[in-house]
Amino acid sequence: MTHYTLTVTCPTARGIVAAIAGFLAQQGCNITDSSQFDDMETGRFFMRVSFASETGADLAQLTGNFAPIGQEMGMDYAFHDDAVRMKVILMVSRFGHCLNDLLYRWRIGALPIDIVAVISNHMDYQKVVVNHDIPFHCIPVTKQNKPDAEARIMDVVESTGAELIVLARYMQVLSDAMCAKMSGRIINIHHSFLPSFKGANPYKQAYERGVKLIGATSHYVTADLDEGPIIEQDTVRVTHAQSPSDYVSLGRDVESQVLARAIHAHIHRRVFLNGNKTVVFPASPGSYASERMG
Repeated sequence: MTHYTLTVTCPTARGIVAAIAGFLAQQGCNITDSSQFDDMETGRFFMRVSFASETGADLAQLTGNFAPIGQEMGMDYAFHDDAVRMKVILMVSRFGHCLNDLLYRWRIGALPIDIVAVISNHMDYQKVVVNHDIPFHCIPVTKQNKPDAEARIMDVVESTGAELIVLARYMQVLSDAMCAKMSGRIINIHHSFLPSFKGANPYKQAYERGVKLIGATSHYVTADLDEGPIIEQDTVRVTHAQSPSDYVSLGRDVESQVLARAIHAHIHRRVFLNGNKTVVFPASPGSYASERMG
């Protein structure tokens, strides 16, 4: 049997779940997992359904046959083949903890993606990436060449067919135009001290203020720097007995785990944009263990 996922966003209305369930039953499909959320504030409905086709229906058939329902209810919807891995580009500068963590998870199968390229504005991780048989692109960025550099990045995106860009501690601000073009398809990670501790050495600033919680936030990138819709967050406790270097080490760990979980949620179609926020459906029991690996 072929396994698929259906994602749906539409205005709130009576009968949406019944219409979807009835359609899948008529198509000879068996629902294996289903999540939905009705946002009463915005009047938007969100649903994710995993199902198996017992009659061999393919994506084209399902999409075409569902069109009347989608049009009647004003749905934004898509069917996805669970066997097809999402193509992802990783971007990194000189902090390699998130990159190395993602490469490890990818290598052991805990993060089922196709890494089609790694892009960096430095050469630091070329050997690491090439040793994984992944194409490495060094694209330096300056104030003078930034438009050309972003054009080269987009060339890599288009030539590889990448569906997602992950900023694994890529320390360059993307232009408004690139953020708009890739809306909902760029994920970033940073510490959760913002807006309190900006600039250099945020962990040192946190240490000097006696912070007791270190956290990380992963979000979609928008033109508003570090203020895009949040996908995943986590924290770890620190004490007065720990040093600034301890803060940095703990911060790197939580950043790596939060970013991996955010990517896992995105590639499994569990994240829905809802204005300036997100709806994130929980992982099914079969995928939760690998997502939490850290």
